[in-house]
Amino acid sequence: MRTSRPARHRSRPPRAAAVLLVVATALAGCAGAEATSDGSGSNQSAAAPDAALPTAVPAGTRLVVGDPTTQKAVALAGDDIDSDVDFDLEWANVSGGPATTEAFRANALDVGAVADIPPIHATWTGLDVKIVAASYRQDWEEHPIYEFGVRPGLEDVTTLEDFRGKKIAYSPGQAQGAIVLRALKKAGLTEDDVTLVELPSTGDVYPTALAAKEVDVAPIGGVQVARYVEQYGKDGGHTVEHGLRDDPSDLYAPTSVVDDPAKAAALREYVRVWAQAKLWVEDHPDEWREGYYVKDQGLDEKDAQYLVDNAGTPDLPADWTEPIARHQETIDLLAKATGNEPLHAADIWDQRFAPVIAEAADAYRKANP
Repeated sequence: MRTSRPARHRSRPPRAAAVLLVVATALAGCAGAEATSDGSGSNQSAAAPDAALPTAVPAGTRLVVGDPTTQKAVALAGDDIDSDVDFDLEWANVSGGPATTEAFRANALDVGAVADIPPIHATWTGLDVKIVAASYRQDWEEHPIYEFGVRPGLEDVTTLEDFRGKKIAYSPGQAQGAIVLRALKKAGLTEDDVTLVELPSTGDVYPTALAAKEVDVAPIGGVQVARYVEQYGKDGGHTVEHGLRDDPSDLYAPTSVVDDPAKAAALREYVRVWAQAKLWVEDHPDEWREGYYVKDQGLDEKDAQYLVDNAGTPDLPADWTEPIARHQETIDLLAKATGNEPLHAADIWDQRFAPVIAEAADAYRKANP
């Protein structure tokens, strides 16, 4: 039981997600005609799935990217990383699985940053996507992303097994929903042993639901963990650690984008920037705390330092064999819970990008020993 936790290119300005979606939806009817005339290089023949990753980016290629944290890291890093790209990089203010997937459907976004659950659900709902980058935490056991918040008055709930008979907040299609199912499996419980209460895992919905006793247990992450214990610990509110890997951080894109030689080449360049940004953030915790958490996100110094101290050490694997195997386990678990057909995890991953990311990470480390 946890009762306390010590601190341990070329680019365009971002556009609001709503603007992206409205404009793209209005143009969706003529998207097919534009596909060969928008100057983005999409007039080229689609590349074969097993073809070598293109390296030449044609003039006029544009990539719309929904990856706000990398956007900020690039801005803060300046010349510390090589962020020059040979395409028109347009940042979009889009984040999270549902918003990213909808932006893909509206042809308003080329690539987005999510955990590993949205690509699964996108595929199940008929959107063909590929994961093109993946990072994890080397010290994932010491620095989990989520813990289970337990409402005041249930001080006897100290293990996953104690979730039996409890009301648990659940968000299908998101990482928080998956960690609930995985925790139940680890505890030897099934969905019939608990009551899953579907709630969106946005903002402070889960801590509020716990405080109001609408649910007994809910996965909470980031600064919500510290805030929840600080605010409700005196009343018996606490957290339970799950001991499971919950650290995937991916970039995914519609397969139509990856199959476009021009955009694939642009993606190849972008994942290099993405990898360097991940490592720069680790190397510059003070700059990241002040520039991102405090000035950009509006957190106070205490909360910002908590997030920095609990960020963990990034792991950018050069071989995706194990990540794909873990992803397959998650897919099988979700398929059983949702009634969807199991997918082959390897089909969702474009492994041509793995060595590109590894090379970028190696180059950064050599330049910043």
